Amino acid sequence: MGSLSSPVLLVLFLGSAAVIWYAGVKLSDTTDVLAERLHLGSALGGLILLAIATNLPEIAITASAAVAGQLDVAVGNILGGIAVQTVVLVVLDAAGVRPRAPLTRLAASLVLVLEGALVVAILAVVVMGTQLPGHLSFARLGPAPLVIAALWVIGLVLLDRAGKGLPWREGGDAPGAQPEPRGHSKGKKEKAATDQGVGTARAALVFGAAAVATLVAGVVIERSGEEFFARQGLGGILFGATVLAVATSLPEVSTGLTSTRLGDYQLAISDIFGGNAFLPVLFLLATVISGKPVLPGAHDTDIYLTALGIVLTTVYVAGLIFRPRRQYLRMGIDSLAVLVLYALGIAGLTTIAG
Repeated sequence: MGSLSSPVLLVLFLGSAAVIWYAGVKLSDTTDVLAERLHLGSALGGLILLAIATNLPEIAITASAAVAGQLDVAVGNILGGIAVQTVVLVVLDAAGVRPRAPLTRLAASLVLVLEGALVVAILAVVVMGTQLPGHLSFARLGPAPLVIAALWVIGLVLLDRAGKGLPWREGGDAPGAQPEPRGHSKGKKEKAATDQGVGTARAALVFGAAAVATLVAGVVIERSGEEFFARQGLGGILFGATVLAVATSLPEVSTGLTSTRLGDYQLAISDIFGGNAFLPVLFLLATVISGKPVLPGAHDTDIYLTALGIVLTTVYVAGLIFRPRRQYLRMGIDSLAVLVLYALGIAGLTTIAG
């Protein structure tokens, strides 16, 4: 990529972002259709499939950066992506909620609180992993990535159990929340696909094509973006945590707006929390590919981004518990707080990275 001119690099970056947007939406839609037809539903296999499918751009970028030895880009994209994807909920709150009410008020559920707690717990392990000595490894693997992956799987098992019912009134759903059960939009997508004559084989073919396109675009956007923005003075850490993280979060915006438009507010938040819980698992992939311990070599900016992700997630967990009534600038007070905290957090990040 270094031999290409800056305008060509920018075109490649923007083109790859467009492919990731379109292919990411197709991935999400076909994943829902296949999950319904294969009766995966909210079972463990379905949750894992959804997590992998919706994070293919991040998987491709992490693998590409690890191969190239640019671990700071991989780490920045993973941890910065968590913060950015949490801010996606601000967009959904401000633009996607009908009737007009705060997103967390309509989506309030103890299961979502547990999902947010899982994100916080995994990010806490990330911070702990950064403090371990780099020589503490076996078969090219450090303890922190293994614990993160194990914690994620255990969390999915517990969430699967919680999704089948909690020993609380209304099964853990708050009174006055969305009238239809979480995930009902998946059934509507499957019905729409059936009405359009989309068979299971065709859905699987579209899923495979979208997955390949996303993986290729993920590699191109990382390589072209890293080179282009480095020429503009934006280093690997800031690039991965901001521009690259925003570009790879575009599909979450589109699919989240689809869920909220269909009144599936719980699914919209669950998809964000679920993706954020999965992203740190990619440290295991980066460690295996690079052959180096990733977390012990984390920069102070990486720890800073991890803390930012914890703070933003905690704000939304509080919102799900307190269920704000009033709106400010068309969003709940929790979303407004997240927006302000994210802006202040990125401003602080620039001072550290600088």
